[in-house]
Amino acid sequence: MAEEIATLAGGCFWCVEAVFNDVAGVSHVESGYIGGEVVNPTYKQVCGGKTGHAEAIRVRFDPAVIDYATLLDIFFHTHDPTQLNRQGNDVGTQYRSAIFPNSPEQDAEARVAKERAAADWPAPIVTTIEPDDTWYPAEDYHQAYWESEGQRNPYCLATIPPKLMKLRKSYQARLKASAAA
Repeated sequence: MAEEIATLAGGCFWCVEAVFNDVAGVSHVESGYIGGEVVNPTYKQVCGGKTGHAEAIRVRFDPAVIDYATLLDIFFHTHDPTQLNRQGNDVGTQYRSAIFPNSPEQDAEARVAKERAAADWPAPIVTTIEPDDTWYPAEDYHQAYWESEGQRNPYCLATIPPKLMKLRKSYQARLKASAAA
């Protein structure tokens, strides 16, 4: 079966990318921007909060190894989908929690996953389900950031390890062998 794409926004793309890089069946994770009005936005423009884009990741995965529903469960479990336009100290619409389905089937599954996740959170889930839109890859230095620079970045060191611990605790059977150790 051919690989599929999932596009997700859950705050800083470095943090979301680090989680999905460890998931079995995921062959590639790319950080980028989606859902805004500016053509070819830069990181500086998106961080300024005026382009309408979300910092997001595009996950390429093998549905024979991990299905879209499970990816969404991991997504809802490893970020706080109850915070409107923020994740922790990152504030603005560019840090919104959003799913960008690329088919009617993904759209339907996103709605079911959002309802399923509501049982796990004490506050209402504010994750939006937005139309698939033009994808703009982030600048090269944002790609695989946790592996290259993030482990020296105080923000990443405070934010990413708790997400990875949640992933390892709840999804041990879904980890790549290199991440399961």
